[in-house]
Amino acid sequence: MRFLSEHIAAFGASPLAALTEETPWALTTNSALAVRRLLGEVGEGYRVSGEVAVHRTATVEAGALVKGPAIIGAKCFISAGSLIRSGCWLDENCIIGPGCELKSSFLFAEVKLAHFNFVGDSVVGARVNLEAGSIIANFRNEFVDPKILILHAGEIVVTGVDKFGALIGDDCKFGANSVVAPGAILKRGTIVGRLALIDQRPKE
Repeated sequence: MRFLSEHIAAFGASPLAALTEETPWALTTNSALAVRRLLGEVGEGYRVSGEVAVHRTATVEAGALVKGPAIIGAKCFISAGSLIRSGCWLDENCIIGPGCELKSSFLFAEVKLAHFNFVGDSVVGARVNLEAGSIIANFRNEFVDPKILILHAGEIVVTGVDKFGALIGDDCKFGANSVVAPGAILKRGTIVGRLALIDQRPKE
């Protein structure tokens, strides 16, 4: 949990803190199970249909596709033409714009995916903004062995998982058409320029 709390200030007070997964890649790998557990704890302010809970103050436009399990928090806006799937949790005031896909991810308050973004298998801190076309990739198809390696505190961490996007700290900003390669950890307040590539894979 300390791993997540050092990048996301609200993590310790969030419903995610009660889950047993201690790393962001464990959380995203087990996202469907985690969100199902959280579904049992949503309050009366939510409309629940099957495995999808949407807060009564949230807006899900016609033409948006939300596949359960999923929790859409208060005052979120989910645009027509967007896709949410494979176990997602959104805190309050998040925006998922047109043409965006969110997969197996957890978004803290006031995250904005502008339009035509993909965010896969990621944990995203508060007030993060992705401009149009920016991507958080989750799978390394360029390698025979796609296992995700992470460099953290000067050490190589072998995650044991094939799919993981990023742990994104609070207040990060992503310019249009930027790409974050799988297995990234971005400190709070990181600025990623337009058309930039962030690839933190360590050499074994």
